[in-house]
Amino acid sequence: MAKTNNLARKPETAAPAPLPGGRVHSLDRLIHEQMRLGIVSALAANESLTFTDLKKLLETTDGNLSIHARKLEEAGYIACEKYFEGRVPKTEFRITEEGRKALHQYLDHMEALIQAMKGNPRA
Repeated sequence: MAKTNNLARKPETAAPAPLPGGRVHSLDRLIHEQMRLGIVSALAANESLTFTDLKKLLETTDGNLSIHARKLEEAGYIACEKYFEGRVPKTEFRITEEGRKALHQYLDHMEALIQAMKGNPRA
């Protein structure tokens, strides 16, 4: 009788759970990160926000906000405008149509996951 080494086998990974309608989607990792979700959510609720307004609202540092805003800007989810108000430099952010669409898709996905978990008695 041959001995099998269970440690040598690859663990089986479960396939992603389908959403209602049989669709399988993965979360938008760019938006899923807490600070970036906060940024796009705040901008979706406002026409625009300055860097200072966002920093206060999200209770974060200049560096942290800069890094996450830049990633969202590079993805085309937000737009950044820099200008001077008198002699004071200002940075203003707005959500783009692409960013709004991505946020809605993310929220729809999260809602579908919640509904699927509520309907699953084993969860």
